[in-house]
Formats: sequence, structure tokens, C-alpha cells
Amino acid sequence: IRDRYQRRVHGDATSTLSSSVSQMAHPGRISADNFMNEVRMEKFQVVIQSHAHKISYSERYSDDTFEYRHVILPKELARILPKSKLLSETQWRTLGVQQSLGWEHYMIHRPEPHVLCFKRDKGFQAPTRM
Repeated sequence: IRDRYQRRVHGDATSTLSSSVSQMAHPGRISADNFMNEVRMEKFQVVIQSHAHKISYSERYSDDTFEYRHVILPKELARILPKSKLLSETQWRTLGVQQSLGWEHYMIHRPEPHVLCFKRDKGFQAPTRM
């Protein structure tokens, strides 16, 4: 048991090779870790789908350089947010936030972590398709 633990923790190439061989021998079979990740993703998607309609959006406001808006997530979605990391566009769109192009999640509002603060250049023009 200790040898298996050490291989898992220290990344023994043998264990990686054996899992690759197992995958080739049983192509429909996935590892327990991958299975749990898929289960988590399915639960995550259910939470998002059931609460995305509760997302609210502020009006835009601006200064000389940027326009801003904040998005208020329902508490159920806020629970699955990373605590100290800004979200990429793909991540906030995955959460169900819908807004035009050019917005950047630029600040974590610590007193209210369910409030996402966005900014974009004032006068931003989305690229046009030809």
C-alpha cells in the first residue's frame, strides 16, 4: 500500500504507463479520478442551469477610460467560485453570465464575493464579421 501511495504522490512513471496501457486495453473504461471529475462537472452544470436565470446585471457606468458593470450571482453559484482568482471570459460565461464582447473580470469584491466586477475600454467596438 505504501508503494502505491508513494507512486501516486511522487508521480512514478510506471503507474502512469500502467494506466495508459489499461486505457488502451479497455478504451471504454475511465479512471476513478476521471469519473469523479465527470460527476463533479455534471453536478456543477446542474447547479448552473438551475440558477443562471437568477443572475442580475447592473447598468453600465464609466469614467474617462473604462466602462464598468457588475453582475450579481445567486448565492448558489457564488459557492462554486474560486475565492481568490479572477475569472477568464470562458469561466464566467460557463457560469451563465451573458454579456457582449470585451468585458474583463477585473476585481474581486471581498465583502460580497457573489458580485463580479467587470470593465472594458470605453468606446469598445466588437470586431465585425465579413
